[in-house]
Amino acid sequence: MTAHVVLYHTASCPYCVRAERLLEAKGVTDIEKIRVDLDPDQKVVMMNKTGRRTVPQIYVGNTHVGGFDDLYALDQQGRLDPLLKGV
Repeated sequence: MTAHVVLYHTASCPYCVRAERLLEAKGVTDIEKIRVDLDPDQKVVMMNKTGRRTVPQIYVGNTHVGGFDDLYALDQQGRLDPLLKGV
C-alpha cells in the first residue's frame, strides 16, 4: 500500500510526465492528477498551498515533496520509498 499522491500538472509539462513515470516505477498506481492548465482555480489553490507557481507540484500523503527535481533527489537519497509507504 502506498500513500495518497497528488500531482498538480499541465498537459505540456515534460517534468510532470517524468514525475508520473518515476512514481509509477515505484509502484504507485493511484495518482490524483490535477490539471492546473484547465482549471485556473486549482492553480491558485496549488500556489497558496505550495508557495510555488511551477508544475509539477507533488504531495505524498500530507508531505509537500516539491517538483520533479525534489522527487528525484528524494529517490536518490533513499527517502522516497519510506515516504510512499507512509513510514
